[in-house]
Amino acid sequence: MNNFTPSNRYWPATHVVENIPMPLEDFNVYTSDEALVQVVAKLSGSTNDGLKEFGSLCGEAATIGLGFQANQQKPELHTHDRYGNRVDEVRFHPAYHELMRLSSRNGLHCEHWENSESGHHVLRAAKSYLMTQVEAGHGCPITMTSASIPALKNDEALYKEWAPKILSRDYDGRNVPHTAKRSVTIGMAMTEKQGGSDVRANATVARRVSEGMSDRQYELVGHKYFVSAPMSDAFLVLARTEPGISCFLVPRWRPDGSKNPLQIQKLKNKMGNVSNASSETELRGALGWLVGTEGKGIATILNMVAMTRFDCMIGSSAGMRQAVAQATHHCATRSAFGKTLQDQPLMQNVLAELILESEASLALTMRMASGLEKAESQEHDNLLVRLGTAVGKYWICKRTPGHAYEAMECIGGMGVMEDSIMPRLFRESPINAIWEGSGNVQCLDMIRAMKQNPKILEAAVAELESTRGYNTALDAQIVRVKECFADLDDFEYRSRSVIENIALALQASSLFTCGNERVAEAFCEARLVGKSSGLLYGGLSRSVDCSYLINRATPQI
Repeated sequence: MNNFTPSNRYWPATHVVENIPMPLEDFNVYTSDEALVQVVAKLSGSTNDGLKEFGSLCGEAATIGLGFQANQQKPELHTHDRYGNRVDEVRFHPAYHELMRLSSRNGLHCEHWENSESGHHVLRAAKSYLMTQVEAGHGCPITMTSASIPALKNDEALYKEWAPKILSRDYDGRNVPHTAKRSVTIGMAMTEKQGGSDVRANATVARRVSEGMSDRQYELVGHKYFVSAPMSDAFLVLARTEPGISCFLVPRWRPDGSKNPLQIQKLKNKMGNVSNASSETELRGALGWLVGTEGKGIATILNMVAMTRFDCMIGSSAGMRQAVAQATHHCATRSAFGKTLQDQPLMQNVLAELILESEASLALTMRMASGLEKAESQEHDNLLVRLGTAVGKYWICKRTPGHAYEAMECIGGMGVMEDSIMPRLFRESPINAIWEGSGNVQCLDMIRAMKQNPKILEAAVAELESTRGYNTALDAQIVRVKECFADLDDFEYRSRSVIENIALALQASSLFTCGNERVAEAFCEARLVGKSSGLLYGGLSRSVDCSYLINRATPQI
């Protein structure tokens, strides 16, 4: 007999949704990050209400949503308009422009250049750290716009003309001449196919325009294999002149309003940093202005590269913090085997070590931010930053991919779903290690810097010696660092080991001076005593207070 009747046609729901964490949104990203609050207070002397307001903005669901939207649609290249005119326009999702607007309005590209008060580099780095947790891709043009200022200071006339628009807090994403804008963004074009990081192999040439015109105007011909942020209003470009590699400022449009022949050939199909465009570009007689001294272009543009490398440290540290925030938030509410995940001993071991990695990266990054601020007046900081940015860029950026993966595994299956932020963090995680000079390039840069000025190593050792006696494991690590330089045979061959030893020592030292003593002690136990830094997460000794680390790192909603 058939018992089906209209009264039981519709069955009740099979389950209710439970034991699933709510999205991490509508919280204050700054005040929920105890490590960041502490390091900012120590290095700037202020808790800074502006950071509290910005942290609230970065934690809003609407702001977080912009990061997702900007990455759902890749930039599109439109080389010509509908009339056949060459325009080389890159079109973005509107969310990308809104993120650029938010970062510009809050001075992520200019605050540290305008403000002379104590802690201005630290406060700007903290803002970048917060915004990068929302979305990393748009940070590329923000970073390069910021970093163009030190390079342009090599030419008084160019600086006077361009700096006011570079430092403007407006944002104008239109593809129109810079003369019609109140604000501009700046990109960079160094890399060519045949040379890669070896920019001395660049083949792009620059020739003076003609007699009777400014002797600083050149036309550039060549091909750039990797142009960052090709929608920028102007680019710092390396090209070959008779004396050698020189640096030029090349705008997208000529002063008369005509299109400067920087012709985008294609957009790069990147695995990460998807919201941001990168391109291959041909220069077919593009008009540019010499920046600095002819033949000294590499030294000129390194003023820019030093800042972008520092921002790579910020970006990778921010990626670690976002990974920790997501993992601890998930584990605080998700239960398994009768306990929340964060109460499970083995998960505590893993989470605590992820937190140590994150806090150590933040401390070293902020110590370099403080050094950048003092570099002009204090030789020690100037020398320390020269070495510390290469070391930090190498180490922090290299540690990020493994960190992102382990945090993803803490979350489990939900962590690999594309509607969570974790896949984006994972794809983003290797980018900074490769951009602005890969790991080997950082090692060679460290060697070159120390050969040029032996005081650089002395400054690093002095920085470490300032924390001698704080921890016996750190004392032993300082000795190991010195021993690395006792014998210089095969120094290049083993320079990765050297830079890693310096990085661990500087992280521990920075945690003691800029961070938290209990965290510093735990880091020394984890990285300088307990095991090799290359092993997987979850190997902390019983002496580490995992609950303390987890409680201070878990976001409060």
